[in-house]
Amino acid sequence: MPGFDLKAALLKSFAETAFMSGVSLILAIVLGGFLGLMLYVTSSKLFVKNYAINQIAGVIINITRSIPFIILLVLLLPMSRMIVHTTIGPSAVVIPLSIAAIAFFARLADASFSDVNYGVVEAAIASGASKTAVILHILLPEALPSLVKNITITAVSLIGFSAMAGTVGGGGVGDLAIRYGYQRYQVDVMIICVVLLIVLVQAVQIFGDFVANKLNKKHR
Repeated sequence: MPGFDLKAALLKSFAETAFMSGVSLILAIVLGGFLGLMLYVTSSKLFVKNYAINQIAGVIINITRSIPFIILLVLLLPMSRMIVHTTIGPSAVVIPLSIAAIAFFARLADASFSDVNYGVVEAAIASGASKTAVILHILLPEALPSLVKNITITAVSLIGFSAMAGTVGGGGVGDLAIRYGYQRYQVDVMIICVVLLIVLVQAVQIFGDFVANKLNKKHR
């Protein structure tokens, strides 16, 4: 196609996908991790068991996770307009992508904390360690290998979610595949975009598994 530079388009799309996925992943790790920790400590009598807070947070997270991302994307476009003053492009997509990722990772983080040996945590608290110290020096280190695996799962999911953003002009590899590969019948562009996404997902998965295995060996 005249005037279409595939290499430049791919580089731009890859950068947009990396931006959307990267920012959303960081927010998911920080905010989703905090929510996951809150779900855990408010469900355990060893810490600050609080049924009301646990249930309210759990319901909000479950509702968010229950909404298919493509629908959530459309629902949150007004919020994107309010925050970043646009409803198209990577910056606009980061808002719904981050919210979906935070809710997704919160549940995974809660599961990681719940998998930590109850007896180890109970013994630490019984020995007089403060609850904060137990969280920082026992709970988080013990849960870290599992958390890394779940961060990898979240990152892979975010790459897929970011590709969906192309349906509303969100940019990224998915947007390139839809606009040129599908709408303009350029099969070669579609194939290249699919291969690029597969390579990206595999690279993230391999790296995440490598880090998790290294952490597992340290704990043995």
